[in-house]
Amino acid sequence: MTTTATTTLPARPARRDPAVRGGQSPATAVRDVRTMVVRETRRQLRSIDGLITAFVLPVMIMLVFVVIFGGAISGDDYIDYVVPGVLVMCLGFGSATAAVGVAQDMTSGTIDRFKTMPIFGPSALWGHVVASIGRNLASAVVVVGVAYALGFRADAGLGDWIGLVAFAVLSVLTFTWLSVVLGLVLSVEASQSVNFIFLFVPYLSSGFVPIETMPSWLHGFAENQPFTPIIESFRGLLSGTPDATTILTAIAWLVGFLVVSCVAGAVLYRRRTAR
Repeated sequence: MTTTATTTLPARPARRDPAVRGGQSPATAVRDVRTMVVRETRRQLRSIDGLITAFVLPVMIMLVFVVIFGGAISGDDYIDYVVPGVLVMCLGFGSATAAVGVAQDMTSGTIDRFKTMPIFGPSALWGHVVASIGRNLASAVVVVGVAYALGFRADAGLGDWIGLVAFAVLSVLTFTWLSVVLGLVLSVEASQSVNFIFLFVPYLSSGFVPIETMPSWLHGFAENQPFTPIIESFRGLLSGTPDATTILTAIAWLVGFLVVSCVAGAVLYRRRTAR
């Protein structure tokens, strides 16, 4: 009787797609980010105070400056001067709410639950960022619409409007990532004060009054802080007379803050989720 031995060969490990990194393909990462964007958007729509902050507060600030202070500051033309400052303040103030959302995710156990799922790790952060861009652009449209109703008129051409939208997206992206970093290191209560950065610092720029009308000891800070070139870039694009030097200076500020915030956010998130 002859016995035939059967040799079982070890299973060959599956070949990993070179596009896969850390078990996640780019397509899967995009899907996870999209899911987080939907999650964050739904959360924002359920937050009445968040909607008031995003859409009502910027309009109220503009009404205060145009209707109440406008006649005393610079007459009927003041609305054309102040709208860019209100617009930047609106984008920054709305972006700051991401700090609260991130802090809540980090302290409520939400991120701990996400860690147990096979999802793209930073998708939760990108969900806050992308949702913030959509919400703040919608808020900016409302602000500009109300400004037109109050008498504001822009001389921007098609190219200026396209540049304005691109510049607004870059601004919100930077402001939101900066807020995300602060949300990673602050408590929920402390993160609620992040919006004061975007509410107060623009007042010390050319956003609401010309710098030369300020006290002389404020000129140096007002001329060299980041909000001044950012607001002046918006002003130039809306008036149809953009200044290349001012725009490049503003982009340098925004890109610099964006790179630092992205790197810091990645490091902080990795450390917080490794615990």
